Amino acid sequence: MRYRHIPVMVKEVIDYLDCSSGKTYVDGTIGGGGHAQAILQAIGPDGFLIGVDKDPDAVDCAGKFLGRFKSNVQIVHDNFVHLPQILSGLHKKGVDGILLDLGLSLYQLEESGRGFSFMRDEPLDMRMNPEAGKTAEALISGLSEKEMADLIARYGEEPWARRIAKSIVRARGRKRIRSSLHLAEIVKGAIPPRHRPRRIHPATRTFQAFRIAVNQELEALKVFLDEAVELLNPKGRLCILSFHSLEDRIVKERFKALARGCECPADFPVCVCGKRSQVRILTKKPVRPCEAEVSANPMARSTRLRAAERLAAACEGR
Repeated sequence: MRYRHIPVMVKEVIDYLDCSSGKTYVDGTIGGGGHAQAILQAIGPDGFLIGVDKDPDAVDCAGKFLGRFKSNVQIVHDNFVHLPQILSGLHKKGVDGILLDLGLSLYQLEESGRGFSFMRDEPLDMRMNPEAGKTAEALISGLSEKEMADLIARYGEEPWARRIAKSIVRARGRKRIRSSLHLAEIVKGAIPPRHRPRRIHPATRTFQAFRIAVNQELEALKVFLDEAVELLNPKGRLCILSFHSLEDRIVKERFKALARGCECPADFPVCVCGKRSQVRILTKKPVRPCEAEVSANPMARSTRLRAAERLAAACEGR
């Protein structure tokens, strides 16, 4: 089994992480190992990488793919949200950089058989870790029409959410919705033909919504961002690749809050809140892939990279 995934913006990732020999990094979503390999090459021969992934297939394949770096890498089957505990278990007090690539892999879309894609008929699982949590099938079977509409609107930003939810509830009353193609057909049928999006499949936003909900992706990202800076050494870097506006908005706002520091009103003569800037934002705007990369890898087209650096010492933000 080869965990197929084309790493996005590899050069930019290495640059923003400031990779160099002897440093220690975390790849919190190791996937196929593409970014991890580039990091290991940049920090060798004395650097160390901790690779984390909640998909057991990724952990297995990354271990084999990165076999030649075995003395410089430790791969862990876990969720990046548990990184404080992972580092503690490895006796690491801090690291020089953390990478998160929040996108789906080609393997998950095309070969995992878990129903991530609406282009083939697979069981409606959608769990990135098939050993934990509730499946998409169970979620779809248990939500009320209002709960489902709210979920599709919130996580999928789908303007036809209420109509889609009504169609799903009506369809599941006739027959349990068990497969990805069945769900995709219901969603497509719920959107009037003249209002269906031209550039993406009509079911794209709905599938995104259920996948996010099943894996609690946004909640995990928020928790991680609340803790990540404390895991970095002074001047350590945090680099995040996001693939839709919901993720990017969370990263953007959290970086701004960490960089802002003092929150006292402007007319206060001195700071009384005690908050200090913790990071320096390295990307004023999200960095996007170049045209050549998008042409070679269309899945890269929606990528947004944001990066920040932990300040050497806390400083006032006023």
